[in-house]
Amino acid sequence: MDIRNFLRSLVLPVSLYGVVGPVAGYFVWHGVNGQSGLKAGVEYEQRIGELRQELDTLQAERSQWERKIGLIRGDMVDSDILDEQARALLGRVHRNEVVILLPPSSGPAGR
Repeated sequence: MDIRNFLRSLVLPVSLYGVVGPVAGYFVWHGVNGQSGLKAGVEYEQRIGELRQELDTLQAERSQWERKIGLIRGDMVDSDILDEQARALLGRVHRNEVVILLPPSSGPAGR
């Protein structure tokens, strides 16, 4: 009977730890790496920062476009804007003007 008690006192805790350990490991792993775990929270914060920066850039670009549109909209058209747009569309210049050709910029904000 002594061996039986010894085995019972040894096998029961070892088997209990053998079952509880992997189950706890599973939950810890998902708590850190899962869809709403600690790493996902950090990645969401980084993405939010990137999107806020993009939003600020787009808002600045929009205000620039609104300012330009405001100059050509309404009763009175700004003559410099009208002249710039006409020259860009027609590709014409006056005889005494100096033309500096720049490489075309990429994107819609290049004009």
